[in-house]
Amino acid sequence: MAPTKKRNVSSKSNAKRDKIDLEGVVERILESRKHANDVFDILEFLQSEKEEDVICAVNACCKLFCTLLERKDLFIGKLPGEDASLNGGHSAEMKYKIFMRHRYNSCVEIMLEHLNHETHEVKESALCCLMKFAEGQGQHPLEDLDWSEHFSFPRELIQAVVHNLLSQSSDNSLLISRFQEFLEMEDVRYYVMSSIRENVATVMEKNKGAVLPVYQSNVFILMSNINMPSQNSELTNFMVKQEAKHEDWKAAKLNDHKRAFERMWLGFLKYKLPNSMYKKVLVILHESILPHMSKPTLMIDFLTAAYDVGGAISLLALNGLFVLIHQHNLDYPDFYKKLYNLLEPSVFHVKYRARFFHLANLFLSSSHLPVYLVAAFAKRLARLALSAPPTALLIVLPFIYNLIRRHPSCRVLIHKPTLEDELLEDPYVMEEEDPALCHALDSSLWEIKSLQRHYHPDVAKAAMLINTPLSEQEDDISEVLEITAYELMERDLKLSQGKGTPLEFETATHLLKGGGEVLGQHFCLV
Repeated sequence: MAPTKKRNVSSKSNAKRDKIDLEGVVERILESRKHANDVFDILEFLQSEKEEDVICAVNACCKLFCTLLERKDLFIGKLPGEDASLNGGHSAEMKYKIFMRHRYNSCVEIMLEHLNHETHEVKESALCCLMKFAEGQGQHPLEDLDWSEHFSFPRELIQAVVHNLLSQSSDNSLLISRFQEFLEMEDVRYYVMSSIRENVATVMEKNKGAVLPVYQSNVFILMSNINMPSQNSELTNFMVKQEAKHEDWKAAKLNDHKRAFERMWLGFLKYKLPNSMYKKVLVILHESILPHMSKPTLMIDFLTAAYDVGGAISLLALNGLFVLIHQHNLDYPDFYKKLYNLLEPSVFHVKYRARFFHLANLFLSSSHLPVYLVAAFAKRLARLALSAPPTALLIVLPFIYNLIRRHPSCRVLIHKPTLEDELLEDPYVMEEEDPALCHALDSSLWEIKSLQRHYHPDVAKAAMLINTPLSEQEDDISEVLEITAYELMERDLKLSQGKGTPLEFETATHLLKGGGEVLGQHFCLV
């Protein structure tokens, strides 16, 4: 692109005067082509160091070039060099269009640079102006059209915008949130998804797949801001409406949107991510990603890798695996063995405890599970309960009772007859990773008996239920999944406040009366 002409800018001019001057310059250029060279004044202000000057110049450029696009006063097709156009046999009108097209390209180049400006207001103004340019180019194309695929959409400009939004050095989350408004347009969304996939592949290959926290964070924020339609009938909001063959346009087909969405996410997730990014992805995976993929089972590699990481990441991977197993008939080997090994003391303290127990309850709800497996889960939870906080125990105890209700054969864990000379040693092997080899059925739930002497009355009361025959109706653990220590304490305090403090039946009325006489008598006696 041709470099812009530099001129000195007077330091005495204020923002208000600059704005009026620029508006006048735009009007002169649009009124008569003899003022075409005045466009350099606008481009000069566009590169000013003053924030106010830049914003005024952005608005002026937006008005000027959008109008020129509508008038078709910019050269259309492969742009010849500026020197060649002056020496060639072009008409005066064509030379004008070539000249203004070069100025337009310079303006777009500067606007793209301003997307990395240190001031957010400049970034936002430049972004909005570029998207207006994109809309203008869509309605009045500047290039020869590829009707077989892209129709009259300014794909290259959208690619350039996406490239600058996905910065490797600065956090663009605020600017990306502003860009979300444009992602509501079907065609913009479609080409942004394609641009993200190409950009991620280029950047990550260049960096040999190394973790890039800032860049990957920007990519994730941009992708997570994409709201996918669920039906073809919802594809109605287009920035560029095709006059012909609109129904054949990929951006107007839901299946093509899903394929672009799927390829975008798979292209992003195939590279190594920061641990914090794994959590962010897994939190939204089951609701915002899997339902909009054409082949959700392609996520199995990512979910398997996340499930093997351990800790909170493994807990979050359960959601995605649950969707694939129950809705897409995924056969996951050793699933219950890995779920069993997730039961560690830390599971009671993680942020996603409620989600984990909700999913574990669903996975263990089948009555066709082998008895040894259910017994292993019940015994492991009982052992972990010995060191768990009260809020966790109010979940674990009903959870264990529900397992026994679903599988009556596990009642042997409650009623375990013993001989008088039998050694009191628990055969259960806590360190065994395979639930089939941990000898849970040879043990008993003595841990629950111990919890009957727990310091918290609610826990002790829940543990006492094991002394009576369990009812057939299961306990609803959803009511206690989200309970916190603060809520538990508040509830206990309210109960204690409700009870009146014991007082003397007959109120003392003469306790302080005559105090002086009593003291006086006391002194007289002394």
